[in-house]
Amino acid sequence: MNQPAVFITGAAKRIGAEIARAFSASGWHVIIHYGQSVNEAQALAASLPSAETVQCDLSDGEAAHQMIERFSAQLSDWRVLINCASVFRPDDVTNADPEAKIRTMQINALTPARMAQVFLHCAKSRSGRRVIQITDQKLENPNPDFFTYSMSKYALAATIPMLAMGECGPDDRTYGLAPGAILASHDQTEEETEQSHRLNLLERKTAASELADAALFLAEGWLASGETLFIDSGQHLLRQPRDVIYLAREGAEG
Repeated sequence: MNQPAVFITGAAKRIGAEIARAFSASGWHVIIHYGQSVNEAQALAASLPSAETVQCDLSDGEAAHQMIERFSAQLSDWRVLINCASVFRPDDVTNADPEAKIRTMQINALTPARMAQVFLHCAKSRSGRRVIQITDQKLENPNPDFFTYSMSKYALAATIPMLAMGECGPDDRTYGLAPGAILASHDQTEEETEQSHRLNLLERKTAASELADAALFLAEGWLASGETLFIDSGQHLLRQPRDVIYLAREGAEG
């Protein structure tokens, strides 16, 4: 295989699938990781010129470690690991289920950090390696909603500068990508989605393709390691007391 390879967690649906399509269109071999969405993963792989699927429960850190080691041995030019999969369940500062908290922290932060470490230690590439951690605009614009999810993304973001300082080769890079509201979440209606996605500085909807283009830019460019790009139409520059899901709902009810 002469193509560079990209491995994307949670790539069967939503933003992960959009990123997979963008890399495929640019000539990459795409490894589509999924947890339970086997039908969606296989359908996406079948629609791309060069792709394969792999299943792994990211709550099992050891299984994820072994998966990265296995692909490191198989792939001759594995350039990019994108940790996109995440758990996004509602809770707040006074209500966080202990078991859900542990699972969220494992999938959103602990396993991606471990996968990045193994990738940078084991993967082979002719043109330098890239780790891209998908975080959230909440890093700069916090609110108390989705408390455990937000906590996990802060933890994931903390790995970016540390990994950048300890990379194994001169051409290696570690980056963050911080999206704002892009796709409908939970029980949002179409009207609520339309309104909530415009609660940003530019008052425009940010497309999933913009995040995919940014991932390609980081994969193929030479931005200084340790940087995070915010793809949110300026949402992180605001101060929002609640998640935009609830701001839109409260606005409609008011």
